Amino acid sequence: MDNYNWAKTFGDHFADALDAYRAGHRDAEKMFGASEREFLKSIGATPQEIFDFVEDTFHGGEPGAETALLVTATRREYFLTVQQGKHSTRLIDMDALPSKGAELAGIEWLPRIIEKAKAKLRGEMPPDLMYGCGGDRAFLREHGIAPADLLREVWAAGNDLARIVEYVKRAAADKPANLPAQVCQILPGGRVKC
Repeated sequence: MDNYNWAKTFGDHFADALDAYRAGHRDAEKMFGASEREFLKSIGATPQEIFDFVEDTFHGGEPGAETALLVTATRREYFLTVQQGKHSTRLIDMDALPSKGAELAGIEWLPRIIEKAKAKLRGEMPPDLMYGCGGDRAFLREHGIAPADLLREVWAAGNDLARIVEYVKRAAADKPANLPAQVCQILPGGRVKC
């Protein structure tokens, strides 16, 4: 892998995947050729994860190539440094995730997104689950946090949930008042309206 140019390579692959999606290709595995799949594997990513970013970007303009790159860069760094380039052999159980309405310190969705962030960092996301989905983006926008920034904070905090809660509260308090309108909202009970 070309470590110096990996981000450009990722951007090229993302643009190609967006073109393929636009042309009607809807299969994550078939969207990427063998060399592209090998590249994604070398940075700790899967075709499905990138497909999810592409699909949401195509349909709603978010998260976009830049956010996909930043999230993937954080995962890549964790993969190469903490996991020493070794892929996890397990996937998390989606049924074991906290519910969408679960709260931590009175903050709805926080327990769920923390567990999703941990799974994303470790490369343990099942194909039907996305870190940075519409519900995650609504939560992150509401609290003024970029998706990659939460990943880095969850990584740094380890098992210190109080640190993550304080980070989220601090980010929400510091959030500029003029952020663009939300694309999605978290409704009572954890339902998401986009």
